[in-house]
Amino acid sequence: MTIKENSAVSFHYSLTDDDGQQLDSSAGKEPLAYLHGAGNIIPGLENALTGKAVGDSMSVAVSAAEGYGEVQKELIQDVPRSSFQGVDVIEVGMQFEAQTGQGGSVPVTVTAVTDEIVTVDGNHPLAGKNLNFDVSIEDVRDATEEEIAHGHVHGPGGHHH
Repeated sequence: MTIKENSAVSFHYSLTDDDGQQLDSSAGKEPLAYLHGAGNIIPGLENALTGKAVGDSMSVAVSAAEGYGEVQKELIQDVPRSSFQGVDVIEVGMQFEAQTGQGGSVPVTVTAVTDEIVTVDGNHPLAGKNLNFDVSIEDVRDATEEEIAHGHVHGPGGHHH
């Protein structure tokens, strides 16, 4: 069986950046499970897996645009330090939930700190980066009606209700 729309897919992977630095890996863990066509993984990797089968291994180079997107400068903001009431220590790399004007929240990462200003970045940490995956397909099956309705794979490596 090959990977197609509404396939439940499990794969092992290693992720590196263009400098060869390892960013993530499934080594020593359950394979990652996802529902093909449901947007559960980045578009560039999902597109490359279409038509593959159990036992296939490949290297996939994903551009920033097909990964987590390009860096959006409007998501980088300087915020008065006084906005962080109750937080005594603010350091580069810390993450916070920022409230949006629509009543939601978005995760932001602190990228710079002065006595008066905290610079936060709402871009995904891998935005603007090309991603390089080494992938091995472990399992491919038709997704259940429930998985399709929920938009994700259930069970090992997938979502647990």
